Amino acid sequence: MADIADFANDLVQERLDQALAARSALKPAIAAHSFMFCEGCETPIPLARRVAISGCTQCVSCQTIDEARKARHA
Repeated sequence: MADIADFANDLVQERLDQALAARSALKPAIAAHSFMFCEGCETPIPLARRVAISGCTQCVSCQTIDEARKARHA
């Protein structure tokens, strides 16, 4: 049998879920900032790549290696 504490917990969880959903919905609207230098090898990332791929953090070489590594572990 549910008591007042159970109802309160359910209400809090529902509000948290709504807040997280609202926050997640805003993420695509915010433009991600691209790095000037690769986080893997610290070489400059070309402007064309930074413009084409919003939020990029790696150069093409490091990104390729990273994707190959993730594909092996998938």
